[in-house]
Amino acid sequence: MRDHFRESGHPTEPPPAIWTGRATNRIQWLFAAAGAACMALGIELAVDYAWTTDVVPLLMSVIGCVAAGLMILYGTLAFVHVAVKVDSDAVEVRCGHIGLPRRRIPLSHVVDAEFVAKVTPCQWGGWGYRWRPEMGTAVVVRRGEGLVVTLGDGRVFTVTVDDAEAAVRAIRDRLHLTGTAKPAGA
Repeated sequence: MRDHFRESGHPTEPPPAIWTGRATNRIQWLFAAAGAACMALGIELAVDYAWTTDVVPLLMSVIGCVAAGLMILYGTLAFVHVAVKVDSDAVEVRCGHIGLPRRRIPLSHVVDAEFVAKVTPCQWGGWGYRWRPEMGTAVVVRRGEGLVVTLGDGRVFTVTVDDAEAAVRAIRDRLHLTGTAKPAGA
C-alpha cells in the first residue's frame, strides 16, 4: 500500500481527484431474460387470443404477466452492476444502467473505511439493496471483495466493488486530508 503521508502527517502527494470502481453480475441477465419472457407472454396473450369470452381471466393473465415481467426486469437490471465514485466530497453508489437506486454519503459523515475480502449474497439475504439490523445496509451485486464504510452515527454501509482496497485508500486519504477521521478509541 502506498503511503501518502510524511511522519508529520502532511500529504506528500494528493490522492487522485476521483476514484471510480464498479462490479458486475452477468448472472442477473438470466433473470432479466425471464422477466422479458413474462412480458412477451403477456403481450402474446393480449394479441393472439379472442377477447369475446372469458375476458376477465384473460385480462388478469395479461396484466399479471406484464406486471411480473416489468418487476423482474427492473429488479434485475437495477442490480446488473454497481458503480462507486469517491471524490473530495462524498462516496456515491449508483446501481444499474439508470443509476437507481443511488446512495450518496458525504465524507463528513464517514469515520472509517475497511476492505472485506469476501462479501456474499448469502450473508445479506440475496442480491440487491439490502438491510439487516445487525449488519447495516449493503448493495450486493456479486460475491467477492467489498468496501465497508462506517458512519459517525454507527451505521455501516457495504458495497461489492472491484479493487475495494483502492477505494479504502482513497476514502482514508480524503479523511486524513480533511481531518474528519476520528482517532482510534474516540
